[in-house]
Amino acid sequence: MAKTHTTTHPYTKLTDVDIFLFKEGTHFHLFEKLGAHPMVLEGTSGTYFAVWAPNAKKVHVIGSFNGWNKRSHPLFPRWDSSGIWEGFIPGVKQGDLYKYSIVSASYPKELEKGDPFAFHWETPPKTASIVWDISYAWNEKRWLNVRHKKNHLNAPISIYEIHFGSWQRYSNHQPLTYRDVAERLPPYLVDMGFTHVEFMPLMEHPFYGSWGYQKTGYFAPSSRYGTPQDFMYLIEQLHEHQIGVFLDWVPSHFPSDGYSLAFFDGTALFEHADPRQGFHPDWQSYIFNYTRHEVRSFLFSSAAFWIDKYHADGLRVDAVSSMLYLDYSRKPGEWVPNRHGGHENLDAISFLQELNTHLYKMFPHIQMIAEESTAWPKVSRPTTQGGLGFGLKWNMGWMHDTLKYFDKDPIHRKYHHQQLLFSMYYFFNENFTLSLSHDEVVYGKKSLLSKMPGDEWQKFANLRLLYSYMFTHPGKKLLFMGGELAQWHEWNHETALDWYLLQYPSHQGIQKLLKDLNRLYQQETALYEQDFNPAGFEWVSLHDHEHSVIAFSRKGLNPLDTLLIIFNFTPVPRYNYLLEIKTKSCWIPIFNSDASIYGGSNLLHSPSFKSSEQPPYTLTLTLPPLAMMIFKQKL
Repeated sequence: MAKTHTTTHPYTKLTDVDIFLFKEGTHFHLFEKLGAHPMVLEGTSGTYFAVWAPNAKKVHVIGSFNGWNKRSHPLFPRWDSSGIWEGFIPGVKQGDLYKYSIVSASYPKELEKGDPFAFHWETPPKTASIVWDISYAWNEKRWLNVRHKKNHLNAPISIYEIHFGSWQRYSNHQPLTYRDVAERLPPYLVDMGFTHVEFMPLMEHPFYGSWGYQKTGYFAPSSRYGTPQDFMYLIEQLHEHQIGVFLDWVPSHFPSDGYSLAFFDGTALFEHADPRQGFHPDWQSYIFNYTRHEVRSFLFSSAAFWIDKYHADGLRVDAVSSMLYLDYSRKPGEWVPNRHGGHENLDAISFLQELNTHLYKMFPHIQMIAEESTAWPKVSRPTTQGGLGFGLKWNMGWMHDTLKYFDKDPIHRKYHHQQLLFSMYYFFNENFTLSLSHDEVVYGKKSLLSKMPGDEWQKFANLRLLYSYMFTHPGKKLLFMGGELAQWHEWNHETALDWYLLQYPSHQGIQKLLKDLNRLYQQETALYEQDFNPAGFEWVSLHDHEHSVIAFSRKGLNPLDTLLIIFNFTPVPRYNYLLEIKTKSCWIPIFNSDASIYGGSNLLHSPSFKSSEQPPYTLTLTLPPLAMMIFKQKL
């Protein structure tokens, strides 16, 4: 039988090595082998198809090229027990629609499935895969020369998180295309001073309201906004403007849509058969079976695909916590313990470790970022040290504590002073990104501006203070779109941001503040060089809870690159405030969030401040209301 198959079908793209790696769970380039690939075979143009369906009795390719005939174009099972069906169909070309018609050995109804490896899909609610060649002539030598510096952990990384469909829209309220965003977004990010952009999931997904986190196209950007090459052009333009690109990636779960991965060949193929392991109660979606080697190869290949073919500079991995714990969002009796009786998902842990290890070897200048909301240890530590191997981790603890603190009326903040201090007790355990993300401005949580207490002036002052605190606290930065506009309303994925707000001076002030914070962040090495080194941070004053004042210093690798940063978290100006410092010195203010150009009271006027002549050395300062000041030592 093997001899007959080889003689009849000499077209196969799969080698014995491919099959070995696929079945071993270590294949990172399956997208080059499975799926639909236009090719010329012995002078005949057509498309080679290959799909993994080990429990199928029959597999046919149906599509626009054969009138969706379920019997005219069969695929053939390989002879190597891989479960892969393949075949070459003459005449099938780019743009043709297709699906797989699967007769299962275990399920009575014939299934119609999209291609798990499709490079392009019909725009939802349509569900067919599209034959597509994703070749592209990249032109980004300038970016490749600096990428290793831009993505380094010792570099300033300020990320603008964006939901593509609601950033800006046309006058008819329709979302922009990849090409239109390529003209608007890169210069905007340069003007704002952001170093990176992070796209919420742009992989194809059936339900727009899922924001892309319930996705079906693990190898295809959403066709809502254009073709694969259009998306490549957008990334190329961002790189041309020296902006790094992170993509949200979701290996934790997938939707139950009948045309997609769920119950793919009539069995639980990509997911666990046991719903206690294979179904997510929060999201009503299926959980990948990390014990199955072929599924691991599928996910490994998807991650590598976006970095290899779309030149992404890293992936932000969603919902890592849900992967790590078998009892995540489950009650007793609703989950299956691991082989040691614990609640850790050992297979998901090894999957993440292997994923990060191999991706960093293949693409050494990327960053892998974990959205992980628990105290799981060593998320951003090397696997050789028992870590998960991520480069960065979102600091959800800092975000929750900080927003809870800012939500308090300033008169009560002295009773919650510890919330400002707590992050530094654990900060150097991980490589943290401080995130004010989309999750904080939806579902009744209010916009960042609306969270702030006080009258309108105080709300804006508090928001300026929040951003100033984030940009001077150790850690990389992430801000969700609209935060720079000081939106009054929560984010709504069905409408564009409230860009009209920029006609008002108070909103212009917030945008100006963020521009200047981004530029200061990149200019002052003390604010980023030693983000993850305890030597880069020192408390100057942390116990003045009565006045809600804190002060700390940030230090660069050069000891001369030191900044003194002081915060007043109340609307009460503090005149003749004494701050004790270590040495006799003179300090020059280089930033004041209370400046009039930002909408502040502009209370601080002195061009320099000298310490007392005798120890203990003190600075006598005026602390503006709800403000942060940065001082640099005059040498």
